[in-house]
Amino acid sequence: MSLVQGCSRLLVRAHRTLPPLSRTFASDSGLYEPEGIKEPWIPEYRPRADEHMETKRSRLLYQSRKRGMLENGLVLSTFASRYLAGMTGPQLDDYDKLINQPSNDWDIYYWATGVRETPKEFDSEIMKMLKEFVRNKDRESRIAQPDLYEKPE
Repeated sequence: MSLVQGCSRLLVRAHRTLPPLSRTFASDSGLYEPEGIKEPWIPEYRPRADEHMETKRSRLLYQSRKRGMLENGLVLSTFASRYLAGMTGPQLDDYDKLINQPSNDWDIYYWATGVRETPKEFDSEIMKMLKEFVRNKDRESRIAQPDLYEKPE
């Protein structure tokens, strides 16, 4: 038996003993957790009560840029760059809840792009602004995150 045949037999044997690869998302009806495999724990969202307004803006700007997926990093960082500085306290709270409460970035992306209906708890003025922003009526190029600071000339 050649080395290739031996490796092929081992792979076939291993393939037969492995459980089927199947996975769902937190937004689905329930988590798929095969016996012995646990999903990573995601901490519960807790609003920060006494956070200074500028500290909150800085934190939200950072969190908008550092997402679990590139698509949301681009969408949320450009959205935050444009609107975060002008948001009121309640708007900042809504944005904080939107980007930190869902346990799956795909949920936010699907709501913002209109692929899925936005749940009532997230259907706020901020979500309407985000949906309008995602439509990109002016066809802006949004292929990179905006700079954090203005560049000196």
